[in-house]
Amino acid sequence: MPRTVTPTRTSPLERAPPNPPWRRAAWLISCAALAVGVVAGGAYHAVAQVSLDAPPLAESDAKRLDRMEKAMKELRAIVFQGRETGAPVVVQPADTEANLQRLSDRLSDLEQSLAKLNGELEVTRHDVDQSRQGASDLRTTLASMKDEIAALEKAVQTLTPPPQPAAPAPGDLGAGAPQAASPALNPAAQFAAAQTALEQGDMATAEAGFRAFIAQNGDGPKGPEARYGLARALISRHDWQDAATADIGAIRGWPHTHWAPAAVLDLSRSLMALGKPQDACETLGELTRRYPSVAPAILKDARNLKVEAQCG
Repeated sequence: MPRTVTPTRTSPLERAPPNPPWRRAAWLISCAALAVGVVAGGAYHAVAQVSLDAPPLAESDAKRLDRMEKAMKELRAIVFQGRETGAPVVVQPADTEANLQRLSDRLSDLEQSLAKLNGELEVTRHDVDQSRQGASDLRTTLASMKDEIAALEKAVQTLTPPPQPAAPAPGDLGAGAPQAASPALNPAAQFAAAQTALEQGDMATAEAGFRAFIAQNGDGPKGPEARYGLARALISRHDWQDAATADIGAIRGWPHTHWAPAAVLDLSRSLMALGKPQDACETLGELTRRYPSVAPAILKDARNLKVEAQCG
């Protein structure tokens, strides 16, 4: 059997237009304030009835009561503001916990960034300390090299210089007299001619050619090698002092060339021949220290010379 629905009448309040939004918000806030007041009043009376000897409220309850009181004050301030200004009242829930959480997360991120920066700073400080230590070691090594070269130069300067040979007269060039190189040759050809004479055993021509080259181009790139060639020519006629001086000029700065170890060995022989066994031993020590990859033949001659000089 079908149900009959009795039509209901619409009251005048329902047919009336709705209230403005700000009035409804004010009404809701007033109700909330009244409810909070009633709750707070009841709580107040309840607390007033509690004996003084009763234990205090728990920490969580005390905090909850504080939050309720704070919310009531905020609602009261909002209601008064809406009543005075007539503007719509918008109630937004407090987001304190979320804000505190965001601030906590941001502080955590900042702490992590700061820790990362501190780590990078420590690595940079370590690298700077290593660089400073390396620079200090390099300065110490350079100072030691300067002292060693100065000692060698001083040892050579203490030797008595031999008399210089007289220049031969034109047309009277003996077999042992140095011959002047042709002035028409350029530096490269002049050096090549002196080197060829040295390799062929013509020591007089080689000596004259290297002397002329050093006088004109001694400060050039080939100057040290020319001094080494001159020392070899001088050793052939046992001019030990000039040979030692030429070899010192050749190895100044300890150049890394194929002829440098042989020049150091020749310098040791010249010092040994001049009665300077201690200086010869020191020079032989520099040979193996400065040139660890020296040829086996030079190492063998150096060992024999150490035995002869009675190096410790």
